[in-house]
Amino acid sequence: MIGFNRWLALKRTSSTVKSALLLSALLAFGSLSAAPAKVRISQGDIPPDSLGNTSNGTTVRISERRGRIVVVTFWASWCGYCRKELPVLAGLQEAAGKARVEVVAVNYLDDRDVYRDLLRKFKGVQLTMTHDGSGAIGKSFGVDSIPRLFVIDQAGKVAYVHAGYGDDSLDRILDAVNTLLVHPASGQTAS
Repeated sequence: MIGFNRWLALKRTSSTVKSALLLSALLAFGSLSAAPAKVRISQGDIPPDSLGNTSNGTTVRISERRGRIVVVTFWASWCGYCRKELPVLAGLQEAAGKARVEVVAVNYLDDRDVYRDLLRKFKGVQLTMTHDGSGAIGKSFGVDSIPRLFVIDQAGKVAYVHAGYGDDSLDRILDAVNTLLVHPASGQTAS
């Protein structure tokens, strides 16, 4: 049997430990909840405007392409599926006409020298290509894997989002683009 004073000392220690644990939990939760939320671009969203710079330094912006469908794809040198996708997307752009459908291929996280070498290899592929060596553009789009593709409608809103590449990928991308060609986005302009 413990005496009253010992019991009181244990109770105070227990309360202090509980308070310290509660305070630690609140601080940990507070720091976790204060962390920035992961960006996820979805259908109907207005995407970030900047898509980076071309190799000659021209800034590419979605807002400057209003009135046409913009297909934005994020790719990298080490991604075999990405390299398969690029010529197919170039064919899509050529078939529809660049005045109606423009493909912007954003090179994601490759070193600038690797990117320049790839531009030489893809010289015959007529796409607008930009470089995102830091990953900031991809991050603003919520890119966490590649290939990642966004179809932006004529009013500047996301109409379709696709991740990965497979046999049925092209069909779904073509369906999204064809739907917008037949039924253009409403006259609303995104600001």
